[in-house]
Amino acid sequence: MNNTILLLLSFAVGVMVVIQGGINSRLGILLNNSLLATSTALTMGASFTMIAVLITVRQFPSMPEIKEVPVYMWISGGLLSFMAVTLFYYLIPRLGISTAVTFGLAGQIIFAAVAGHFGWFNMPLEPITVKKIIGLFVMITGVILIKS
Repeated sequence: MNNTILLLLSFAVGVMVVIQGGINSRLGILLNNSLLATSTALTMGASFTMIAVLITVRQFPSMPEIKEVPVYMWISGGLLSFMAVTLFYYLIPRLGISTAVTFGLAGQIIFAAVAGHFGWFNMPLEPITVKKIIGLFVMITGVILIKS
């Protein structure tokens, strides 16, 4: 897949995060509980994921391959998803969707730069350069200007 398509898909993911955050935080308001909205969203997400797995996966990992996966990997992704989604649904009605997404994006940008620089989580190394620092500064300044 060419890079332009991948970048457009990344942009679309950002749009989807805002849409689902708005819809599901409103669900939390209507249900009077952000945890109920989170459980609904994650249950539906897991259901759609299982359907996609059943349709697309041709061969499942073998038992030895499954046993090689560290225990923390089975737990941490789901725990972080739960925490992020729940906090998002809790914060949006209190801060507004623009503020919650803007500050969430700032956290993502900063942490992604640090994690990429050190290659955390076995990701490709993306060294922090002066150009990248300037870009981060401009983006974070933009975040501050959007919310001031």
